Amino acid sequence: MKILIVLYALLASLSAGASPCHGNKVILGDERLEEYLNSLEGKRVAVFSNHSGIVGDKVKGSRLADDVRKNGITDKNSLIPFTEPSVPGGTIEYGPHLVDVLLEKGVDVRGIFSPEHGFRGTADAGENVASGKDGKTGIDILSLYEKGSRIPGKDKMDRFDVLLVDIQDVGLRYYTYYISMLHLMDACAKYGKKVIILDRPNPNGFYVDGPILDMEYKSGIGALPICTVHGMTLGELALMINGEGWLEDGRKCDLEVIPCLNYSHGTKYSLIVPPSPNLKDMKSVYLYSSTCYFEGTAVTAGRGTLFPFEVYGHPAMKGYPFSFVPRSIPGAKKPRFLGEECFGVDLRGKPLESVWEEKINLEYVIDAWRALGTGDEFFMSNGHFELLAGVSWIRKMIESGCTAEEISASWEGDVKAFEEMRKPYLLYE
Repeated sequence: MKILIVLYALLASLSAGASPCHGNKVILGDERLEEYLNSLEGKRVAVFSNHSGIVGDKVKGSRLADDVRKNGITDKNSLIPFTEPSVPGGTIEYGPHLVDVLLEKGVDVRGIFSPEHGFRGTADAGENVASGKDGKTGIDILSLYEKGSRIPGKDKMDRFDVLLVDIQDVGLRYYTYYISMLHLMDACAKYGKKVIILDRPNPNGFYVDGPILDMEYKSGIGALPICTVHGMTLGELALMINGEGWLEDGRKCDLEVIPCLNYSHGTKYSLIVPPSPNLKDMKSVYLYSSTCYFEGTAVTAGRGTLFPFEVYGHPAMKGYPFSFVPRSIPGAKKPRFLGEECFGVDLRGKPLESVWEEKINLEYVIDAWRALGTGDEFFMSNGHFELLAGVSWIRKMIESGCTAEEISASWEGDVKAFEEMRKPYLLYE
């Protein structure tokens, strides 16, 4: 099996190389309709996607379209928001969603599976989202975050023959879209359905960092024995799930990946829409690997502000000059410390080169832990910090006074082991 996957990966990497027809622009899997439309002819199709499933990540009326989208991020010391218009009062026009393109091509779309935050990407983290109908197309939206099992049963699986996956992940073990993909692969393997991944770049795909998940801490925010930052696209991760036998009962899924073109693991790929409601610009996407750990502590990472995961603070940290007040906003209806002034640190001015070089930086958590001085009470009593960390020893090392550098050095062996393990499944240089 692994030999076949290695051969497939080699062939796919050749097809994913630079193309003289496309220049240097990254071509997404969903743009390569000639590679997958024939497989959908005469088939009933379901789609796993959300608001991020814009074909080719096309956008008009934004500086992103003119500058960032051509060569990645051009200004390394500041960052263009996802939707900043090129002229005052300008409007943002996005390209068509995959579902609209499929319908235009006559594909029989029978349902849309939606992940955490819902199909529109506006629900709070972990919020129950009911199934319903898409207001534009009338197609049933099958929520994977409504009450009950997050692995769809026979009634939903009987609707379709082929599942298309087109969703923007950010490449972190505690980001839940890959877990929903895993659940769908499990169901497709069980009920004999084909899965086609329309691959997208991983914005954090240029490095690997963090410990491998101790499966004792397997949860809804960590489901596979992979590093915190795994550096893989969803297509590569799906190949690894199949190849390593990580589906239920060791089953294999009938899987095909449509790779991107002109993408490598050195590409700094800039997204055009927030992949989820609290990752509002690319700096938050990069800082998320470090600041998400605050979700398991007494300190807030800024939910309820316009800059979540780019700040951290607490009402008792009054020695810090920066402050913010969490409000009830879409995607953070009941943020921690609602209406209270929180004092802490603003990371928005940190140069991108520093963020990239630091990778996972636990100095922020250590700084807040020292500032509050509450000892063990700093960490959530429900063990959420351990679920995010994926291991028990990071918290213990923080409490024993270890530095961020000492803690990151302790997972170097995991990083090397995982980089070796994932090699057969990589589709890009």
